[in-house]
Amino acid sequence: MIRPAAFGYNEQTAGDNYFQHSDNCSLFDIQRRALEEFNAVTEKLTAHGVDVFVADDALKPHTPDAVFPNNWVSFHEDGTVIFYPMFAPNRRLERRPDIIENLREDGFQISREIDYSPFELEGRFLEGTGSMVLDRTNGIAYASLSERTCREVLYRFCSDMHYKPVVFYSFQTVNGRRRPIYHTNVMMCVADTFAVVCLSSIDSRLERALLRNTLENTGKEVIEISEQQLQCFTGNMLQIENRRGEKFMVMSETAYRSLSAIQAMRIGGRCKMLHLDVSAIETAGGGGIRCMMAELFLPFSSVATTRFPSNSSY
Repeated sequence: MIRPAAFGYNEQTAGDNYFQHSDNCSLFDIQRRALEEFNAVTEKLTAHGVDVFVADDALKPHTPDAVFPNNWVSFHEDGTVIFYPMFAPNRRLERRPDIIENLREDGFQISREIDYSPFELEGRFLEGTGSMVLDRTNGIAYASLSERTCREVLYRFCSDMHYKPVVFYSFQTVNGRRRPIYHTNVMMCVADTFAVVCLSSIDSRLERALLRNTLENTGKEVIEISEQQLQCFTGNMLQIENRRGEKFMVMSETAYRSLSAIQAMRIGGRCKMLHLDVSAIETAGGGGIRCMMAELFLPFSSVATTRFPSNSSY
């Protein structure tokens, strides 16, 4: 996770991120609220036995969306680290080789690095696990195509990492018009035995059926959410595991409050729900709690397991 230093409304991403909203708060107040929310999130995760590794953002270069690291990097079980091509020029500045080196020095085993960022020169983008929702167990990459999720770069990822792509288009209604959803991870998430997904955002019946069938054929219970719930970041959840092997579904307070009693029972019956207030980050940044976490699946040495405290900072 990246502790924000200059969080705020990003004009370069607002064109297709309809979850972003500019208010009358000063930049100082927005950053202050975002930092308070970030610290509360890391403290609560740590309190539940989750190891959280925190890097600090810097004031320069100005990276207002640095709190969302899952878009520029992903970490994989075979020791692969992948860097992704980003749509907004100021988001490209978020890529931090120093973070990767710190992980390596602290015992994480990195066997190779794959850099897709040169695709930016061709105007083709794939914004990490925002553009893709990965079922790592079954080797499936779910992707809603958009200006930020290019089919060709997605296929390159799938070829390099031996994933099967499941591709579709999803939409949200903005001022009475259907607009592409900018990131797949705001309309669906995949957990170990279930998936939370806004199927109604997929206008094509064929694509909708393909997505549902793929999820069910891989043993996932499909928990549907509405487009109204999608606007509350209810699709932007992430299942994580602590050092004791306990599983949690992490969601924002906004998402939690939007759940029906039946939906909450279906999710809560499978793993504990952790709901955290990140409303300032959601409003100005247009991204939720899932976007704030880049999962560390890298192997690490036995020495590292004894050295790492929860909420380690770089």
